[in-house]
Amino acid sequence: MARTVVIDPVTRIEGHAKISIFLDDLGEVSDAHFHVVEYRGFEKFCEGRPMWEMAGITSRICGICPVSHLLASAKTGDKLLAVKIPPAGEKLRRLMNLAQITQSHALSFFHLSSPDFLLGWDSNPATRNVFGLMAANPDLARGGIRLRQFGQQIIEILGAKKIHTAWAVAGGVRSPLSEEGRTWICDRIPESLATIENALALFKNLLNELQTEVDVFGKFPSLFMSLVGKNGEWEHYGGHIRFVDSQGQIVADHLSEDDYQQYIGEAVEPWSYLKFPYYKPLGYPDGIYRVGPLARLNVCEYIDTPKANQELQEFRDRSGGRVATSSFFYHYARLIEILAALEKIAELVEDPDVMSSHTRAQAGINALEGIGVSEAPRGTLFHHYHVDENGIIKKVNLIIATGHNNLAMNKTVAQIAKHYIHNGDVSEGFLNRVEAGIRNFDPCLSCSTHAYGQMPMQVQLIGSDHRTVLKEIRRND
Repeated sequence: MARTVVIDPVTRIEGHAKISIFLDDLGEVSDAHFHVVEYRGFEKFCEGRPMWEMAGITSRICGICPVSHLLASAKTGDKLLAVKIPPAGEKLRRLMNLAQITQSHALSFFHLSSPDFLLGWDSNPATRNVFGLMAANPDLARGGIRLRQFGQQIIEILGAKKIHTAWAVAGGVRSPLSEEGRTWICDRIPESLATIENALALFKNLLNELQTEVDVFGKFPSLFMSLVGKNGEWEHYGGHIRFVDSQGQIVADHLSEDDYQQYIGEAVEPWSYLKFPYYKPLGYPDGIYRVGPLARLNVCEYIDTPKANQELQEFRDRSGGRVATSSFFYHYARLIEILAALEKIAELVEDPDVMSSHTRAQAGINALEGIGVSEAPRGTLFHHYHVDENGIIKKVNLIIATGHNNLAMNKTVAQIAKHYIHNGDVSEGFLNRVEAGIRNFDPCLSCSTHAYGQMPMQVQLIGSDHRTVLKEIRRND
């Protein structure tokens, strides 16, 4: 009998979603869908607000990555003011974004994903979490917690709050780095570097045992998109947009965020509130592309810090080519990006500009439309505002990093389900592997959609009439 297996919600991600796995009459997987069941509303209720408030408002889209929206919104405000911000303003924004990348990637790797590869895909779900990791490997868990704390504390030092700070504004930032804050950061960089270097060594050793995951957890050709610097170096704040294919060939380069509607389309499907962006020249759904840490390492030519660039070269050797096409390597890429962020933080705190009091350019509304872009931990983030002559928001479009990966996430869960589920065998361990395919991408559904309330973990086997529940399993009810 044909049936549908529903995982609702997907666990150890930020936000709420479910996965439907469609089985045919022989119990084989015919398809799988990743449904985002939260409703998105920020674009609409920002209308009518002064553009000066947008950085503070949009930082509240998410408690995990508020900095990403803060900076993308502030950059959009720069466009509306038509100003070039002071060097101190840009460098301080970069410092905060590096701290955001560090804390967010640490959360993803140490708290959400590492329990799978360290405790086992089939281990008891009651202990397959950060608390189980603390019991099994307390040093690693403690290091991951302190690494995330390091990034969060830098954000608080700069913006006075760990989350929802209103520090970055149109034209720059409100205040520089203090001498006390600089000293605190410098004192803790060695510990953070040691933690990430140990985590990299551990994960690279584990890769020898995880070849099946590398081959099955979302390995397929696609395009990759990210910002790069003027010489093609790894970039997270400025630069220009580039697309490469799965062989590393540049498909489009020197693209401006101002023209994003020419090369990015946004499709919708009736079974998800999350939009499906695609590369317009290839159409939908052939224009599938990936963003985020894996894409940034695939798109860039090099990383302009010594330790991270050395790790990038090894990453490319291990992936078997110039471009890594396995989504499982998102975990590996996050660790390398943390290392790059720490090296760049160490450079920036030695730059006298970050202590300068000239952090902001002042101006009024000089443009009625602005588009800002920045690299959030999960990928390229676009903010697009239309305003009137008084700076009141008339229309907003946000393309969130998680949305860019929507086609790839759906393809990944289908690939994993087809590999592991046969003859109707839907064991908990198999379903955890399907969920882990989504955790590759570390989706932030609070960013891309919005809901009220919480849902338990629920797996339903539904009859071919799409109504009759044949079996139901719940956890965390």
